[in-house]
Amino acid sequence: MQNINTIAVIGAGLMGAGIAQVFASQGKEVRVYDPIDASLMSLAKRIGQNLALLGQSQDCLENLVISSSLADTVRDADIVFEAAPEQLEIKRSIFRELLPLVKDSAILASNTSVIPIKDIGQDLDHKGRLVGTHWWNPAYLIPLVEVVQSTTTSDWVVAQTIALLEQVGKKPVHVKKDVAGFVGNRLQHALWREAIALINDGVCDAETVDIVVKNSFGMRLPVLGPIENSDLVGLDLTLDIHNVILKGINRDETPSALLQEKVALGELGMKSGKGFRHWTDLEADQVRNNLVDYLVRVNHKTNT
Repeated sequence: MQNINTIAVIGAGLMGAGIAQVFASQGKEVRVYDPIDASLMSLAKRIGQNLALLGQSQDCLENLVISSSLADTVRDADIVFEAAPEQLEIKRSIFRELLPLVKDSAILASNTSVIPIKDIGQDLDHKGRLVGTHWWNPAYLIPLVEVVQSTTTSDWVVAQTIALLEQVGKKPVHVKKDVAGFVGNRLQHALWREAIALINDGVCDAETVDIVVKNSFGMRLPVLGPIENSDLVGLDLTLDIHNVILKGINRDETPSALLQEKVALGELGMKSGKGFRHWTDLEADQVRNNLVDYLVRVNHKTNT
């Protein structure tokens, strides 16, 4: 196991900034690269605002090194986190470009939400150093990081990555099979698929779906996971329920026709003012603020 002190982050957007903040606040040297100058120039300000929100010192900003050169950013880095847009070819091209620039012992981590790591590393001579690290947004507030081991990922890379994330206060989990969506997003989007199907089938409207989740099983989730809950109520009851309900649950293998129609019509959600529900700017801002306020409270409670 090597000491990891120099972190490189490729991408200064929402996720890249959050990842950089986590390591900088823990005393690591963090070098950040982005081909978009505006993202780089606003990085320190955005991280500073996050630190102020958490009541943390701004001193860690001194650990940030902002660079417009990919070579300078990754040279001598112990680990490189790619936080580019969720597009396979973009991610492949980034790793293809940085591979000749990094030292032989550098760990190469992709912050992808759903793309299998084997697809990103296809035809790349990464020598087993490529691993998935799926951070959740906002990265500086959500503890979980899914560490995804592909068929070619070396065991030492997984162990080293998990150890580093634990060192900076994250909650890493080892995803042992490289499947699309890993664990968290497979669970999350199974719920979303069923939620959209209920709306499409006229069972209830969109607002009802959200009310039901937030005022029933959603309230238990922070302290009672689905497997804990299954064991709590008993596997015999779980089996009886599944014998009735599973045959009626949606199992479409393609996105809902309703979802596709809304996207085609430009009904994209809060950013367009209408998705499954209608949104004013004030209502959308309220949802965002409520989420951040809740996560900040949870973090403060956890850390006290």
